[in-house]
Amino acid sequence: MILIGMFDSPFVRRVAVSMRLLGLPFEHRNWSVGKDQAAIREYNPLGRVPTLVLDDGVSLCDSATLLDYLDQQVGPERALLPPSGVARRDALQLMALGSGAAEKAVTQVYEGIFRPAEKQHRPWVDRCAEQMHGALALLDAACAAKRGPYLLGERLTQADVTGVTAWTFVHGALRVDASRYPALAAHAARCEQMAAFADARLDFSPPSA
Repeated sequence: MILIGMFDSPFVRRVAVSMRLLGLPFEHRNWSVGKDQAAIREYNPLGRVPTLVLDDGVSLCDSATLLDYLDQQVGPERALLPPSGVARRDALQLMALGSGAAEKAVTQVYEGIFRPAEKQHRPWVDRCAEQMHGALALLDAACAAKRGPYLLGERLTQADVTGVTAWTFVHGALRVDASRYPALAAHAARCEQMAAFADARLDFSPPSA
């Protein structure tokens, strides 16, 4: 399989980390949605990342779709999203918070990249920041309340992957102070030591356009 997109996207990165955790090999094409737009659109007319090109040539887009496909490939016993019940509900809720925080962070970053300063709408940016911090606060509370090494207990799930990759992006791209969310930052720091996260490491020069 081919995973298209740069790891400075938290959505690309959560797919890459998930593939590493599930032992699914892939070729990584480190393409930017800016300078490599034409190449990306050959596989995904939306020109968005992540895009996953399957072995039969079919292209899938949207990270949630990709994560669902990966779980289907490995079966319910190994899937990163619990198959049913309260665990699935809680994981989906935490994933929504993580992806929501990441989305609002990306919006703030792009406002700075794509709009001249005089055309940036500060109330909109402030609203996105408020939404992002609201989600991070709930993730921090969940990390503080966890009963085990991971958000849902003894087993790492997609809730951890999405929450950690979101926090790492927010912390790096927007320089959010880790002391504001100590439990989330500590949980992310532990997870980032795992090989699956380290193999999809990113640096934080400003995210690419």
